Amino acid sequence: MGIERRPAPPDRTKALAENQITALWRLDVALREKTFWEMVYASAARADEVLCLNVDDLYPQDKHGKITAKGGATERIHWQSGTAQLLPRLIVRRIRGPLSLTDRKAPAGTPTLDVCPGTDRARLSYRRAQEIFEENTRLLADALASPDEIEDLHGWTLHRLRHRALTHDAEDGASTPMLLARSRHALVRSLERYAHPGVDAVARHVAERDPAACRRT
Repeated sequence: MGIERRPAPPDRTKALAENQITALWRLDVALREKTFWEMVYASAARADEVLCLNVDDLYPQDKHGKITAKGGATERIHWQSGTAQLLPRLIVRRIRGPLSLTDRKAPAGTPTLDVCPGTDRARLSYRRAQEIFEENTRLLADALASPDEIEDLHGWTLHRLRHRALTHDAEDGASTPMLLARSRHALVRSLERYAHPGVDAVARHVAERDPAACRRT
């Protein structure tokens, strides 16, 4: 008898709503975080891929950059004007080294590729980037909570930025080939998690089909 194949559990990850993304951009955070979050969202890239970017991997005028994707392949990610406006302020006069840097000098033993030659600061790690994002989004994740409760709250994961970007593309009617190109998934099945419309899209769908609204038009 063959081994019974069990179905994969459903992916319950929810895309962020439009008002949540708007609230995120209004947060008073450091330029490093603002640029990093904007780039992850605009490019729909994985957060760890963006953190691995070096200054010399960027093509600012063309709004794209080279990343090392899963499996080691070199691929391109593309961003929009919001990211393009922030990048020069983040880079300043640096011409090489990690794009996103820590606030302190790199400890002894840090690999050379993860150290900025001009500032001696280290590449920002995924763990620290996730901690910062989670800390800053705790109150956004629970609209009913008060600042006094912040230590007991849980914020968002960085993956939710990518999830929201791809879900938004799907809601706007992006084709399957485009979604595969944006997500850089190899299989169509991998897109299923992004194919579920968010609450804003469902609300628009219902409102557009409201008989009262149809009569007014």
